[in-house]
Amino acid sequence: MALNNTYDARLVQQETALGAGVQILLLALIGTTIGMGPTGWVTGLVFAIATWAVLSRALHRAGSRTFGPANRVTLGRATLVGGVTALVADSFQDTPPVSLLVVLTAVALVLDGVDGKVARRTGTSTPLGARFDMEVDAFLILVLSVYVSMATGPWVLLIGAMRYVFVAATRIWPWLTAPLPPSTARKTVAALQGVLLLVAASALLPHLVNTGIVALALGLLVWSFGRDVLWLFRTRRATPTAPAMAMHRAPRELVAG
Repeated sequence: MALNNTYDARLVQQETALGAGVQILLLALIGTTIGMGPTGWVTGLVFAIATWAVLSRALHRAGSRTFGPANRVTLGRATLVGGVTALVADSFQDTPPVSLLVVLTAVALVLDGVDGKVARRTGTSTPLGARFDMEVDAFLILVLSVYVSMATGPWVLLIGAMRYVFVAATRIWPWLTAPLPPSTARKTVAALQGVLLLVAASALLPHLVNTGIVALALGLLVWSFGRDVLWLFRTRRATPTAPAMAMHRAPRELVAG
C-alpha cells in the first residue's frame, strides 16, 4: 500500500511539473511570435515556477492520490493566465498585440465554466480544487485590472485588490470567515468582473465607454462585497467560524488539509 501511495503521489507531482513545462512552452511560443522582452519573460517564468511550487505543496499536504480531470482544466486555465500575465508585464516596456491578450483571456474565462461542471460530472469535486479555481480567477482579475488601469487610471486596481484586501481583513476580524449563504447575484457579479475588464482591455470601444464599463464592474463588486460583509457583521459569532466558500472569496492559503 505504501508503494502504491508513493507511486500515486509521484504521478500527481508529475502532472504539476508537466503544467509548468506547458507554461514555459507557451511563453516560448509567445516570445518567438511577438518578440517579448525580458520583463515579460521573467514575469511569466516566475508565475510558472510559483504556480508549480504552491500547487505541488498543496497537493502534498492534501494527500491527493490523483490530480483529477477538473484540476487539469484549471491548470490549463492557469497556463493561459500565465501567458496573460507575461503580456501585461511586457506592456510596461513594449506594446504586445492586444488581440493575443484578448484571445488568451477569453479562452481562460470560457474554461472557468468548464472545470466546475467536469468536477461535478466526474464526482471529483474537492476543497483543494475549488480553492485552486478561485485563486486562478482572482489572479486573472488582478492582472486584467493592472492592464486596464494603465489606460483608465489607478482606481481600476481596486477591482483586482478587493479580494486580497478582504482576505487580509479576515486576519483582523475572524467573523469575516463565516460561511455565506448561496447567492446567484454574488456568482453573477464575480463572473462579470472578467468579462467587463476584458471588454475594456480590448479597447474596441471609446475611452469614455470603457471607463463606464469598468466603473460598473467596480460598483457591482463593491455592492456585492458590501452586502456580504454587512450580512457577516449582523450574524457574527463570538468564536471563529469555518472559511467562507463564496465565489469571489478565497481561503487564506491555497492549501488543503
